[in-house]
Amino acid sequence: MCFHDDFKYLTGHGPFPWQEKMYNEFVEKQFRKTCPIPTGLGKTSVIAVWLLALAHHARLGSTSGFPRRLVYVVNRRTVVDQSTGETEKMRKALIENPELQYIASALQSLKIEDGGTPLAISTLRGQFADNGEWRNEPSRASVVVGTVDMIGSRLLFSGYGSGFKSRPLHAGFLGQDTLLVHDEAHLEPAFQELIAVIEKEQTRCHEFGRFRVMELTATSRTKEDDGDILFTVKDMEHPEAKKRMNAKKGIKLHPVGSKTKIADEVLKLAKKYKESGEAILIFLREPKDVKKVAHSLSEAVSDKQIQTLTGTMRGWERDALARKDAVFARFMLDSEATPQVGTVYLVCTSAGEVGVNISADHLICDLTPFDSMAQRFGRVNRFGEGDAFIDIVYSPLVKKKDTCIDDADVNENSQGSIVTDHPTEAAANTEAKKKEKSDSPYDHACAQTLCLLQKHLAKRENDQRHDASPAALSAIPTAVRQTAFTPPPVILPATDILFDAWALTSIRQKLPGRPPVADWLHGVGGWEPPATYVAWREEVELIAKALVERNPPEDLLEDYPLKPHELLRDRSDRVFEELEKIAGRGSEIPVWLIDRDGKVEALSLTKLTERNKQEKPVINLADCIVILPPGAGGLSKTGMLEGGEVVDVPGGTIYDVADKWLNEKGRVRRWDDPETPAGMRRVRIIDTKPESEGEYEETETTGRRYWYWYVRPRSADDDGSRTARVKQELSYHLRSAEDFARKLTYKLELSAPEASAVILAARWHDRGKDRLIWQRSIGNHDYPKQTLAKSGPDMRPTDLTEYRHEFGSLIDIAGLQEFGDLSPDVGDLVLHLVAAHHGRARPHFTDQEALDHNCPKSLSDEISAEVPRRFARLQRKYGRWGLAYLESLVRATDILASQAGGDGDSDRPAAQPGQGGDQ
Repeated sequence: MCFHDDFKYLTGHGPFPWQEKMYNEFVEKQFRKTCPIPTGLGKTSVIAVWLLALAHHARLGSTSGFPRRLVYVVNRRTVVDQSTGETEKMRKALIENPELQYIASALQSLKIEDGGTPLAISTLRGQFADNGEWRNEPSRASVVVGTVDMIGSRLLFSGYGSGFKSRPLHAGFLGQDTLLVHDEAHLEPAFQELIAVIEKEQTRCHEFGRFRVMELTATSRTKEDDGDILFTVKDMEHPEAKKRMNAKKGIKLHPVGSKTKIADEVLKLAKKYKESGEAILIFLREPKDVKKVAHSLSEAVSDKQIQTLTGTMRGWERDALARKDAVFARFMLDSEATPQVGTVYLVCTSAGEVGVNISADHLICDLTPFDSMAQRFGRVNRFGEGDAFIDIVYSPLVKKKDTCIDDADVNENSQGSIVTDHPTEAAANTEAKKKEKSDSPYDHACAQTLCLLQKHLAKRENDQRHDASPAALSAIPTAVRQTAFTPPPVILPATDILFDAWALTSIRQKLPGRPPVADWLHGVGGWEPPATYVAWREEVELIAKALVERNPPEDLLEDYPLKPHELLRDRSDRVFEELEKIAGRGSEIPVWLIDRDGKVEALSLTKLTERNKQEKPVINLADCIVILPPGAGGLSKTGMLEGGEVVDVPGGTIYDVADKWLNEKGRVRRWDDPETPAGMRRVRIIDTKPESEGEYEETETTGRRYWYWYVRPRSADDDGSRTARVKQELSYHLRSAEDFARKLTYKLELSAPEASAVILAARWHDRGKDRLIWQRSIGNHDYPKQTLAKSGPDMRPTDLTEYRHEFGSLIDIAGLQEFGDLSPDVGDLVLHLVAAHHGRARPHFTDQEALDHNCPKSLSDEISAEVPRRFARLQRKYGRWGLAYLESLVRATDILASQAGGDGDSDRPAAQPGQGGDQ
């Protein structure tokens, strides 16, 4: 077989020349840094190219040095996850197409278990967030899709949306054996700089797992790799590429007197299409303008013909658009919904610019910098099937009329930076800044964009519109285009000291010298104002009434971290205004506030708003999460924060959507029922009436006294060290974990010292569970007759002590003859891997955790004092991500052993009591 045929079977269409060229480079294990590919020419198919190359190396038994995980990062404003959908189609083809059987078999050979699918697909966003496939079996081929926030925070050991126990697990598997593809990288220059620094830092520290970074963009801020351009004349001559590159798109410019008149002019132009029967896309910068235009359009056409899309919508409602909305379906190639007939309007902010595979018949928009405009143009007549009109409305931008930079004004130095005497954001001309101080760099970028569109895009003969085809845009010199890009934020340097501080994940409280990671992901002082997240959870109100002290919010959010589909994001000042409206209704509304450092504070909404009113709400709420109870209201039916909205009647707005977290089969991953749901593990029982007298009664549910929390095991973010669907004996669990470790280290071709340490750590990792206090805490009253690793669903776990079984395992291992025979280096690594397999020992155990009643306190203190010193030694040796990767391998063997009896998601039969279980 050949690449061309395999690619066609896998994707349903033939490859472009650039894709075949990239495949040949991957076969040679070469990875270019920058890949500028025009919009609409198959950038997402880099996943297919990587997958076929991985299968090639797997067939030859030469996967060493070639990444088994591809991490696809999209801009944080992405709405529709096109890349996940395309990858799922590829996996279906691998399973169903007999022509791809040998590819599937090659990928299957990477796994340590038979059966199942040859490719793991996980997405760290949306309702179907994180099925755990990418982290549960690290030897298999995996595609992980996520936003800058989701992937970036995890890379920096911060794990937005995950508990501290999972943070090193995520960092290790994202930062090792990975090809990270940053799509539309020009939109997030700070993140692009960060991941490039991480790659260099890993090289400097000689980390054994390769982490590679690839910038994928239609409008790059950097130069392509010298000497060998990826997208060439051959691509331009390809029939399909030629059609898309020369797609008819004509620009007409519409000046208005002021910014306040832009929305009115956009509305006027939009109404001209109301009888056209076509799909009209509208872009506006401000959400208030989107709301205004959509409302006014509804007076001219039916509400059924209009849909809005903004970055301020909650994830639940945004994700539903692509699956269920009839208007949105008109702009997509395929959708579950039946497309709306007649003229339709999709009114968007920048949320619709990237990561959305939509194509409109015509476009109306305001003026933004060139990189943003190019994305907008790519969402109209995307496949070259028609003739799109693009109407751009703008107001006067700068006082001077001679700010347009031409070819002769621009030079590129060896670093690719822009050198010019004109007052653009790239020029640090003090005199120009004084003259133009009333005009922002963003306005100058917009003015420069206007000049480029007028001067560099020829007019079409038939209608005198400027030619905005991809070919015409690509013909504008790169250096000239860059002068009109969105002004970049201040990019903070990521240093080794910061990496060290972020890696200290077991220190949960605020740590001097360890700032929140948001500024390193997005930069500082960009042109987007500070933002705040809002979510709704039933437990906020219920737990407040049942005493927060008994159920600390931190612990509850560790069990069930907030997922992207629960959150909306808006400007901090607007969030504050809407929260004031909610607080003004008079009642004391409880809220949880998660600050930038991840600390959770339970307080009233009145106190929160009064405190911020006296200080600076924009600063104090920036990058924070406010969790409201559903009874507070404040959510519109379109998923936006509206303080005037009250709780709707049954069948209206759903506020708490935490339990709407589904897997790919549509099964819930959380539940709250007294009866254990099939395939789920109970993780918590909350007594909502702790003041009631009498002993605990399992059957007492009147008034919902007891709230039962379950999780689908393979999706769990908690450490899962105690409970399971089926109880599992300790000796069986340890043997199973060791067996999985042998298979895993063999498949990963891990070198002998590290492989030995992982295997031994798996063999001994849970020995500390052989304690009376621990067995009683999981409800095992048959100890020592029966020693369990996991309790079953009918057992009643109780928090009796803060004793950590990992710490107890350290004590037991130290007394083993076999351990004493190990070399100091291997022994050191074994002890750390055991200590850290549930996220602790990075760098310490707390004083409350570092105890074992089976040994003298002096010995516990001695062992505890060595834990941080050992962590520091090993992190210097293996690097931050390298050490986290080794820890994660032991965690993976623990999970695999725990799930050996089936978890309700697989087709394997469930284990019998005492023989298997789940983490």
